[in-house]
Amino acid sequence: MTITEQCVVALTWTLKDTLGEELDVLDEPIEFFVGGSDLLAKIEEALQGHEVGDTLDLHLEPQDAFGDYDDRLLFLEPRHLFPCELEDGMGFDGLPAGCYPSAPQDRIYFVSDIYPEHVVLDANHPLAGIALRISLKVHAVREAEEREVGSGSLGTGFFSMQVTPAPEVGTSDDDTSTLH
Repeated sequence: MTITEQCVVALTWTLKDTLGEELDVLDEPIEFFVGGSDLLAKIEEALQGHEVGDTLDLHLEPQDAFGDYDDRLLFLEPRHLFPCELEDGMGFDGLPAGCYPSAPQDRIYFVSDIYPEHVVLDANHPLAGIALRISLKVHAVREAEEREVGSGSLGTGFFSMQVTPAPEVGTSDDDTSTLH
């Protein structure tokens, strides 16, 4: 089967920065919905017409990957609003009550610095502002099921910093609000 809009692909990849430093390796194939929110637009565009066994090497500028770094997505929040066992890199779905009220609540925030009285939270994707090289391999292609087309995602959150709503009763109970 050839990859088209509204199908499901199983991919592996190696993700590097432009200096060749390895940033992420996906050794075991994971399924992604093509035509929804699972993959970056440039990756979906490049996959069109490919089949099982094909490999692709892509160069993605920040605007085609995880966006430019936006310092408006940094927030200095009171330390007492967070758990005692706080660590750099820890992630939160939205901000706790009492934090900056205008901060977007539908984002994943990462702890970037911890001070005695404050915590710096960053809602940028960890790879924001970085040009990337990604080598993809297509392991499987199948038609999407009706429920997959309806949701526009298989819940694979690697390419998103948005928190997706919890599944409705009677749908998959996969955790759709974490960054992989």
